[in-house]
Amino acid sequence: MSASQDSMNATSQNTPINIQNYPIPLSPPLNPLSKEMELARAMSASSRSSLFALSKSDVLYQDQWLIAVNKPQGVYCETVLDSVPQVLDCLVESSGLDEGPVARPELHLANRLDRDTSGVMVITKLHKVASKLVKAFTDHKVRKTYIALCIGSAPKWEKITIKSGHGRSKFGAFRVYAASDVGRSLPGGSTVKDMETSFEVLSINGQGSFREPSEFNSDKNILVVEEKAVMDTDAKKDEILVRAFPRSGRTHQIRLHCQYLGIPIRGDVKYEGVCEWKGRTYDGHELHAESLSLEHPVTGQPLMFRAPLPVWATQMV
Repeated sequence: MSASQDSMNATSQNTPINIQNYPIPLSPPLNPLSKEMELARAMSASSRSSLFALSKSDVLYQDQWLIAVNKPQGVYCETVLDSVPQVLDCLVESSGLDEGPVARPELHLANRLDRDTSGVMVITKLHKVASKLVKAFTDHKVRKTYIALCIGSAPKWEKITIKSGHGRSKFGAFRVYAASDVGRSLPGGSTVKDMETSFEVLSINGQGSFREPSEFNSDKNILVVEEKAVMDTDAKKDEILVRAFPRSGRTHQIRLHCQYLGIPIRGDVKYEGVCEWKGRTYDGHELHAESLSLEHPVTGQPLMFRAPLPVWATQMV
């Protein structure tokens, strides 16, 4: 065998066979500094957990089957869940009704919010009700709206719908993928899922008017993601208040789509949001679960839960 053949055989033995052609994420990679800041925020939230308690004013709605509450920023969903029995006891006491011993409810989170996202959280009191609500979310029969304060160049659109893929990169971070990559395999065995969000601008630099949430129609302005996001770091930065209508329920969906559109959420260091703005440091992202609409899982009656807007949102309109 010649030396060249030996070289070719050695090369073929060292070359991996059937290399997986994974799709390439189109949103920017995570800022290395964000890991340290996220860890500090997580530790701070954990230290607050033992002191946290829901108050009666946090309760948006409750009946024998479910309760809706206004989750504050910087608190984990599980911490809120653990606090529900106490606030239920307070509600019974304040009602003046002594019903005797009552079985403890079978509490389940019907929806989850990120630690720093505030707003509407629904908690069911029975296993069978929880399973019905899970199905309603899976079947996209629950309508949600969010409010976000973003920092970036004022968009040229007033309304837009963005459609893309969603998944974890090889480093485990959630990223935006091309819409045409939906269904393709990712490292770790997962696949790219579809992700769709509609946005409307409510105000820019405090100029605008707050509108009540209504049916969204942006058939004329749809962005189907197929190329990498382009960020102009030297462009003028504006304060943009937007309402988001997530059509799917992917992890960090609104945060990822805001980043891709060039208007990352203020305080969202994981996805390129500024943590310092006009001389102030922000300890969490400014995203609020404004409303949640659904059919009652038992009575079938239409329900709409609204959480009061946080101060950062009311100051912008």
